[in-house]
Amino acid sequence: MEFLGDLFNQAQQWLFEAAVQPLVFGLGWGNLIEDAYTATGWLLVGLLQIAVMLTAIRALERWRPAEPLQDRAAVRVDVIYTLIHRLGLFRLVMFFSIQPLWDTLSGQLRLAGVPTFQLDALWPGATDIALVSFVLYLLLFDLVNYALHRAQHGFNWWWALHSLHHSQRQMTMWSDNRNHLLDDVLRDTAFVLLARLVGVEPGQFVALVAVSQLMENLQHANVRLWFGPVLERVFVSPRFHRLHHSIGIGHETAGRGTLGGHNFAVLFPLWDILFRTANFQLRWDATGIRDQLPDEGGRDYGRGFWAQQWLGLRRLTGFN
Repeated sequence: MEFLGDLFNQAQQWLFEAAVQPLVFGLGWGNLIEDAYTATGWLLVGLLQIAVMLTAIRALERWRPAEPLQDRAAVRVDVIYTLIHRLGLFRLVMFFSIQPLWDTLSGQLRLAGVPTFQLDALWPGATDIALVSFVLYLLLFDLVNYALHRAQHGFNWWWALHSLHHSQRQMTMWSDNRNHLLDDVLRDTAFVLLARLVGVEPGQFVALVAVSQLMENLQHANVRLWFGPVLERVFVSPRFHRLHHSIGIGHETAGRGTLGGHNFAVLFPLWDILFRTANFQLRWDATGIRDQLPDEGGRDYGRGFWAQQWLGLRRLTGFN
């Protein structure tokens, strides 16, 4: 891990000096040079993720697709979402709009006496072994991710936003970032504050996010793949997560059309097993939401990026 970290740091430094730094100074933003260096790290992570998606995960989709790809226009919109998030455009907007709020909240928490601590310090020797420390934080973040995901499916107002993610009838490796931007703001805020509360170092935070996102790309991929009777209960597979997107099963209570569902875990099915929301049926169903079907009302979730964002706000306010 130390070797990989050094290699990444060298690549980040090269990209920063070759492209980002001249651009920042050219725009007259010299006062943001340190933040620009951090942003370069996120950009590099995004480029590496896209490279893995276009090679390894795309090869899996071609090898054994779960279903024929019939609506390429819908997939192209998901590509836009992915590029917005992985190339740093979403984080750039967050930096200028939400970052000051994060700093204020963190300051208020310190003033209120809310302590920060190193989670890995609770495990003897974890601070001296990078991999152990990383796994501890990964488990914590995954548990919180599970809880937030349950909330997205448990509250009508949050489902009004999150339902955009589930409205994709053609799931592919690009579908992970298909979210309402307000939904992403809420989740990102929660994880940034969590990282500050438990003492995650910036480099660790980047690695945690990068690993989680790549796994989620694989889980959403259009591939008929599961990990076998043992590993299927250790890591979330494309089959496990596809069932979460299944019409009438994955995000409803026993197919009755009420909020609920199965398979909320992001990385480790452990949480679904512990909280009894796991469904390990070996099946690959059609994906989407019940109310999209013609005989269930044919609700419109939008075809293009802006239409999807606008309709999400209308659902949130009760006008759609």
